[in-house]
Amino acid sequence: MSKRKAQVIEEGTGSGLVRHSTHPLIKHKVTQMRKADASAKYLKQLMHEISTLLCFEATADLPLQPCAVRTKDGNEEDGTRVSERVGVVPVLRGGLGMVEAMTEMVAGAQVWHLGIYRDKASLLPVEYYNKLPKKVTVHTVYVLDPMPVSGATAVAAVDILKAWGAGLPHGKTLTIKFICIGASEQAVAKFTEAHPDVPFHVGLIDVLQDDKGKPLRPVLPSMGDIGDRMFGTDPDTPPLCEE
Repeated sequence: MSKRKAQVIEEGTGSGLVRHSTHPLIKHKVTQMRKADASAKYLKQLMHEISTLLCFEATADLPLQPCAVRTKDGNEEDGTRVSERVGVVPVLRGGLGMVEAMTEMVAGAQVWHLGIYRDKASLLPVEYYNKLPKKVTVHTVYVLDPMPVSGATAVAAVDILKAWGAGLPHGKTLTIKFICIGASEQAVAKFTEAHPDVPFHVGLIDVLQDDKGKPLRPVLPSMGDIGDRMFGTDPDTPPLCEE
């Protein structure tokens, strides 16, 4: 069996605001996700854990404000709390595997779903489901898509959110951040070209060509189709008795 190395792009390099995590646990858990024999149950667990760690990094600059808290001894003490409302937008269907981790970390986050697929003929993204409210009700929104490959869906999702945020009153802006577990280097390049102002948090950056430059199928070669693997629709998914 041939071995193939994933392309590594260190954090802070390249164009745009790419944040390629260097956290040891993220690197370890992403490697576990790449195992061909990882069950759907184990894959979901890993996605949850990696999403929690990526959320920790992506939310590091959330603004705080002072608040008072009554402690167990009856006294009122000074404290701090996040001062802005937060939204989470999973891109169906893979993004669903990242939602619970985000809402556990950011209690009270509002969740809306976006459905976007890539047309097989035109290769263009097509929006088929949108649960964004008419009015913007948050200050910061995190887009969740575990494995951008071409980058078209990721770009389209942020296009939709920017258009939604354009309805804010003058002087107010919607902060958008993109979080993914893995992405192809082509997707990263496409995203940063289209949205150089949007932070892109990622655990693994992979290549879409083999060692001889031959194109690989349109999924991350080291990950497969995450939606299929997560929901048990991958033809290689073992029977329940083998889980």
